[in-house]
Amino acid sequence: MDLRQLEIFVKVAELGSFSRAAEALGLTQPTVSEHIRTLESELGVRLLDRLGRGAAVTRAGELLVSYAARMLALSREARQALDSFQGKMSGALLVGASTIPGEYVLPPLIGRFKEKFPEISITLLIGDTQAVLGWVVEGRAEIGVVGARLPHRAVEYRELMPDEEVLVVPAGHPWHGRKQVSLEELASEPLLIRERGSGTRAALEAALEAAGLGLDTFRIVGEMGSTQAIKQAVKAGVGISVLSRRAVEEECRHGILWCLGVKDLQVTRAFHVVTHKDRSRSPLAEAFRAFLDAESVERD
Repeated sequence: MDLRQLEIFVKVAELGSFSRAAEALGLTQPTVSEHIRTLESELGVRLLDRLGRGAAVTRAGELLVSYAARMLALSREARQALDSFQGKMSGALLVGASTIPGEYVLPPLIGRFKEKFPEISITLLIGDTQAVLGWVVEGRAEIGVVGARLPHRAVEYRELMPDEEVLVVPAGHPWHGRKQVSLEELASEPLLIRERGSGTRAALEAALEAAGLGLDTFRIVGEMGSTQAIKQAVKAGVGISVLSRRAVEEECRHGILWCLGVKDLQVTRAFHVVTHKDRSRSPLAEAFRAFLDAESVERD
């Protein structure tokens, strides 16, 4: 199997589109289609179903995706090892991250890392915590940063930095200006929460459990798949929410939202760097993990 064909196949599977994969890879769509046809012909099995303008991975394709991702990762590791042997640090690294670290923590850290190694390229892929663990386990991402430690025998965690969640209300809310409210008051308000698999939600559920409560105590008016969506809904007056302070500190500083605490409820957690226990990592991934370790020590 040709590595270039595997790279193209993985990109089409990831994006669900021949045209988007072609654009991402800097190729024409006919070239992408020809590479996929050649790969399917060589393997004697259909890997992708053509569905109008989209593409869906077949069962055989799903089997190949995980192997292809590992083969491509090993190829990158070999190239980076040779660069490192020659005293250079170059290549590409894919990092997975859950919403809060992916949108508010990692971008400036990646910027500082690239100042040290300007020839590298880092792709930041954002999903919920469960998705990030899956990417690390499959080998799609060598490193992940998540907001919850979900049990999995194949991964290991290292703490990066602490995080705190706060109650967030819109600027015109009656609680604007208050420092805290009671749990009883919170239970009477419409509440927006993140989806299952989110570290933000897991931290809230753990804090409620410690207080002898559950989400069923509250008036849940919506579940949303991103912190940004919840912030927009809070601004629109749909409800209030409990979110990471890092995600709302700018809006609260400018008076667009108001942050306050909840008496007898402390929602704290930590962001963790997650890696595979047994899979070897490229020199670039090792360098980035060491950089994150140094950052966590500096913040202590």
